[in-house]
Amino acid sequence: MTDTRVPAATRRVDVRGPRFGAAVTTVVLLVVLITGSGWLLAAQGVVFAVGAFAGLRRAPYGLLFAHLVRPRLGPPTAFEDEAPPRFAQAVGLVFALVGVIGYLSGVTALGMAATALALAAAFLNAAFAYCLGCEMYLLVARLRKPAV
Repeated sequence: MTDTRVPAATRRVDVRGPRFGAAVTTVVLLVVLITGSGWLLAAQGVVFAVGAFAGLRRAPYGLLFAHLVRPRLGPPTAFEDEAPPRFAQAVGLVFALVGVIGYLSGVTALGMAATALALAAAFLNAAFAYCLGCEMYLLVARLRKPAV
Protein backbone atom coordinates (compact mmCIF):
# COMPACT_ATOMS: atom_id res chain seq x y z
CA MET A 1 0.00 0.00 0.00
CA THR A 2 0.99 3.65 -0.18
CA ASP A 3 3.49 4.92 2.35
CA THR A 4 1.60 7.87 3.82
CA ARG A 5 4.82 9.30 5.29
CA VAL A 6 6.03 10.17 1.79
CA PRO A 7 4.59 13.45 0.47
CA ALA A 8 2.18 12.91 -2.43
CA ALA A 9 4.34 15.04 -4.73
CA THR A 10 7.22 12.56 -4.41
CA ARG A 11 5.26 9.30 -4.73
CA ARG A 12 6.00 7.33 -7.87
CA VAL A 13 3.71 5.10 -9.89
CA ASP A 14 4.20 2.46 -12.57
CA VAL A 15 3.67 4.35 -15.85
CA ARG A 16 1.47 1.54 -17.15
CA GLY A 17 -1.16 2.19 -14.46
CA PRO A 18 -2.28 5.65 -15.62
CA ARG A 19 -2.29 4.44 -19.25
CA PHE A 20 -4.55 1.53 -18.25
CA GLY A 21 -6.83 3.98 -16.46
CA ALA A 22 -6.86 6.20 -19.53
CA ALA A 23 -7.86 3.23 -21.71
CA VAL A 24 -10.77 2.36 -19.43
CA THR A 25 -11.74 6.03 -19.27
CA THR A 26 -11.69 6.19 -23.07
CA VAL A 27 -14.20 3.35 -23.28
CA VAL A 28 -16.43 4.85 -20.59
CA LEU A 29 -16.43 8.27 -22.26
CA LEU A 30 -17.23 6.71 -25.64
CA VAL A 31 -20.24 5.01 -24.06
CA VAL A 32 -21.27 8.35 -22.54
CA LEU A 33 -21.13 10.02 -25.96
CA ILE A 34 -23.09 7.19 -27.58
CA THR A 35 -25.77 6.98 -24.88
CA GLY A 36 -25.83 10.57 -23.64
CA SER A 37 -25.84 9.26 -20.08
CA GLY A 38 -25.10 12.06 -17.65
CA TRP A 39 -25.23 9.52 -14.82
CA LEU A 40 -22.46 7.42 -16.34
CA LEU A 41 -20.42 10.58 -16.77
CA ALA A 42 -21.10 11.38 -13.10
CA ALA A 43 -19.74 7.95 -12.16
CA GLN A 44 -16.61 8.67 -14.22
CA GLY A 45 -16.39 12.00 -12.40
CA VAL A 46 -16.30 10.12 -9.10
CA VAL A 47 -13.42 8.02 -10.49
CA PHE A 48 -11.60 11.23 -11.44
CA ALA A 49 -12.26 12.72 -7.99
CA VAL A 50 -10.87 9.70 -6.14
CA GLY A 51 -7.77 9.71 -8.35
CA ALA A 52 -7.23 13.42 -7.88
CA PHE A 53 -7.82 13.64 -4.14
CA ALA A 54 -7.04 10.17 -2.72
CA GLY A 55 -4.32 9.18 -5.18
CA LEU A 56 -4.00 6.87 -8.17
CA ARG A 57 -3.45 3.78 -6.03
CA ARG A 58 -6.84 4.25 -4.36
CA ALA A 59 -8.72 5.14 -7.55
CA PRO A 60 -10.97 2.39 -8.95
CA TYR A 61 -8.96 1.94 -12.16
CA GLY A 62 -5.71 2.01 -10.17
CA LEU A 63 -7.04 -0.79 -7.97
CA LEU A 64 -8.09 -2.80 -11.04
CA PHE A 65 -4.64 -2.32 -12.52
CA ALA A 66 -2.86 -3.28 -9.30
CA HIS A 67 -4.90 -6.41 -8.61
CA LEU A 68 -5.88 -7.73 -12.06
CA VAL A 69 -3.50 -6.35 -14.69
CA ARG A 70 -0.09 -5.68 -13.13
CA PRO A 71 0.33 -9.24 -11.75
CA ARG A 72 0.04 -10.53 -15.34
CA LEU A 73 2.70 -8.16 -16.65
CA GLY A 74 6.41 -8.17 -16.09
CA PRO A 75 7.88 -5.97 -13.39
CA PRO A 76 7.65 -2.25 -14.05
CA THR A 77 10.55 -0.74 -15.94
CA ALA A 78 9.55 2.91 -15.62
CA PHE A 79 8.00 5.04 -12.93
CA GLU A 80 6.70 8.59 -12.87
CA ASP A 81 5.84 11.09 -10.18
CA GLU A 82 2.22 10.73 -9.11
CA ALA A 83 1.55 14.49 -8.96
CA PRO A 84 1.13 15.16 -12.72
CA PRO A 85 -1.35 12.29 -13.31
CA ARG A 86 -3.27 13.32 -10.19
CA PHE A 87 -3.51 16.84 -11.59
CA ALA A 88 -4.73 15.30 -14.87
CA GLN A 89 -7.44 13.50 -12.89
CA ALA A 90 -8.51 16.85 -11.43
CA VAL A 91 -8.71 18.33 -14.93
CA GLY A 92 -10.79 15.33 -16.01
CA LEU A 93 -13.05 15.94 -13.02
CA VAL A 94 -13.67 19.53 -14.14
CA PHE A 95 -14.64 18.38 -17.63
CA ALA A 96 -16.84 15.63 -16.18
CA LEU A 97 -18.62 18.13 -13.92
CA VAL A 98 -19.26 20.49 -16.82
CA GLY A 99 -20.48 17.55 -18.91
CA VAL A 100 -22.80 16.29 -16.16
CA ILE A 101 -24.27 19.76 -15.75
CA GLY A 102 -24.84 19.87 -19.50
CA TYR A 103 -26.44 16.46 -19.79
CA LEU A 104 -28.60 16.67 -16.68
CA SER A 105 -29.80 20.22 -17.32
CA GLY A 106 -30.82 19.46 -20.90
CA VAL A 107 -27.95 21.37 -22.53
CA THR A 108 -26.82 18.24 -24.34
CA ALA A 109 -24.37 20.07 -26.59
CA LEU A 110 -22.43 21.23 -23.52
CA GLY A 111 -22.40 17.69 -22.14
CA MET A 112 -21.22 16.27 -25.44
CA ALA A 113 -18.52 18.92 -25.90
CA ALA A 114 -17.08 18.46 -22.41
CA THR A 115 -17.20 14.67 -22.77
CA ALA A 116 -15.55 14.81 -26.19
CA LEU A 117 -12.69 16.96 -24.87
CA ALA A 118 -12.12 14.60 -21.93
CA LEU A 119 -12.30 11.66 -24.35
CA ALA A 120 -9.65 13.21 -26.61
CA ALA A 121 -7.29 13.66 -23.66
CA ALA A 122 -7.90 10.12 -22.35
CA PHE A 123 -7.37 8.64 -25.82
CA LEU A 124 -4.08 10.52 -26.30
CA ASN A 125 -2.81 9.07 -23.03
CA ALA A 126 -4.08 5.55 -23.68
CA ALA A 127 -2.89 5.30 -27.29
CA PHE A 128 0.23 7.46 -27.36
CA ALA A 129 1.29 7.91 -23.71
CA TYR A 130 0.77 11.65 -24.09
CA CYS A 131 -0.93 13.05 -21.00
CA LEU A 132 -2.34 16.51 -21.64
CA GLY A 133 -3.15 17.09 -17.98
CA CYS A 134 0.39 16.08 -17.02
CA GLU A 135 1.78 18.55 -19.53
CA MET A 136 -0.49 21.24 -18.06
CA TYR A 137 0.86 20.39 -14.60
CA LEU A 138 4.45 20.79 -15.78
CA LEU A 139 3.65 24.09 -17.50
CA VAL A 140 2.00 25.46 -14.34
CA ALA A 141 4.96 24.26 -12.25
CA ARG A 142 7.40 26.08 -14.58
CA LEU A 143 5.31 29.25 -14.48
CA ARG A 144 5.15 29.18 -10.67
CA LYS A 145 8.90 28.71 -10.30
CA PRO A 146 10.52 32.05 -9.40
CA ALA A 147 12.93 33.49 -11.92
CA VAL A 148 16.57 33.28 -10.88
